[in-house]
Amino acid sequence: MRDFLPAEKARRERVLSIIRDRYRAHGFDEIETPVMEDYDRLHAGIGGDNEKLAYNVLRRGLDADAVREAAADPAALADLGLRYDLTVPLARFYASHRAELPGVFRSVQAAPVWRAERPQKGRYRQFVQCDIDIIGDASTRAEAELIVATLDAVGALGLENATVRINDRRALDAMLDAFGFAAAERPGVLITIDKLDKIGPAGIVGELRERGVQTAAVDAFEAFMNRPQALEHLPFGERQIRNALPDGVPDDVIADLVAIGEAVAATQPAAVPDGPPLVFDPFLVRGMGYYTGTIFELAHPSVPYSLGGGGRYDGMIGRFLGTDVPAVGFSIGFERLVDLLETSEADAAASVVLIHDADVALGDLLALKSQLVSEGIRVRLERRPKNLKALLERAMSDGFTSFAAVRTDTTRAELEVKPLA
Repeated sequence: MRDFLPAEKARRERVLSIIRDRYRAHGFDEIETPVMEDYDRLHAGIGGDNEKLAYNVLRRGLDADAVREAAADPAALADLGLRYDLTVPLARFYASHRAELPGVFRSVQAAPVWRAERPQKGRYRQFVQCDIDIIGDASTRAEAELIVATLDAVGALGLENATVRINDRRALDAMLDAFGFAAAERPGVLITIDKLDKIGPAGIVGELRERGVQTAAVDAFEAFMNRPQALEHLPFGERQIRNALPDGVPDDVIADLVAIGEAVAATQPAAVPDGPPLVFDPFLVRGMGYYTGTIFELAHPSVPYSLGGGGRYDGMIGRFLGTDVPAVGFSIGFERLVDLLETSEADAAASVVLIHDADVALGDLLALKSQLVSEGIRVRLERRPKNLKALLERAMSDGFTSFAAVRTDTTRAELEVKPLA
């Protein structure tokens, strides 16, 4: 968990403002949910490994004897917990307010979440997530809208050439079935396949054999990975998808992926000849157990890790509502984006430090400041110190772009504004 100094806080808010603005432009409405949810909801088996990282809140009124008696049962000690993502709270929110929401609900959430991570670079115990979700639309239009809106937001931040890796959990299941993996083996097999980018095909095959899964299935998987493949110019299309999968994947799954690609491609400039910014990845897994269909991750050539991801989770809301409702979401990795983006002039809007002599009347100072503020300029008042250089350096580190000297009777027209840099 971190503190943020003024310049960094302003930078984070600028990035958030751009993301929110682009999502609103695409028709998404922002909501807010409490930072805590019921313990049973957070530990309902839909949060994957994140449930193990949840911060639980001790029940009120427990005395020492009650704590000792319940020590072996976390559920008896806690009845609330800090949210570890924004998807579980959204599902609860929709189940609670469905009658007040449109039939197809497009939501934005940008808020902190908490996980008991082991502190290290890029992993924090408190961090911001930026989620957009579409609830109530079972068609591929929902996935296409999410992808287009997210690519627009990332582009507005100045990250060009971003792509979305895409797969479908139904295709993964069909592929494992075609190879001959037993149903009971598949969760563990998917955990291993998810390491493909790190350990390569040979490492995957070796780990699968160490797991003791069916030898014939591993042999079939190895043969598929080593098959000769023709080079494809375009990264996404029906031919590319079929060539990347074994026989037996249902046609409707492939048709859904193709439809998403065609819809996203329609939003691209005519000058872009290489199709949509999508890449089909038959071994994209994503670990969350609640995904039921399409899954995707946001990638950028400047970094080896994803900048966000999501997928379809049609079964989650039904756990709270009692009726299945289609849902799909895309989450931007806000912390990774902020770390990746370079500081630009836009981080520091028009701003000035007014350095005044001690004898300048307070009323005159505030009148001058108010005039500048009314012009859309950020203003800070500072009495002239002995060490002017240190003051200017501090003002620059706080995000100010300019300074001006103010003496008795200095007017707006006489103010000489100079850049700090």
